[in-house]
Amino acid sequence: MAVVYYSNLIPGSQVVSRLQDLGYRVQTLSTVKGLAEVCEREKPLIVLIEALPQADTLPEIRALRSNPATQHIPALGFSGAHDRAFQESAREAGVSLLAASAAVLEQLPQLLDQVLQVD
Repeated sequence: MAVVYYSNLIPGSQVVSRLQDLGYRVQTLSTVKGLAEVCEREKPLIVLIEALPQADTLPEIRALRSNPATQHIPALGFSGAHDRAFQESAREAGVSLLAASAAVLEQLPQLLDQVLQVD
């Protein structure tokens, strides 16, 4: 199961469709608020989150990481933003991997393998 939050219809809906094509059950969120609580309840394998500078996603990712019940869930961030400072902030917040939206659509199976790899 995957939990997905996106604010831009495209590529968000395409990511959801691609996950479903890969056999994932997907729960989409209409708001990023309460991400950790949803993940604690639903117990997803992965979170895919559209990390946008203008959205309030980074505090929710930090909450996901600070909750002992959800801190292990990998978060694959996707964004069209090319702002290096924002990308660094996303990594510091706890995004496991941040990729360009186009790359997520083109390389989703490989990115999932990379993020879900157990050390």
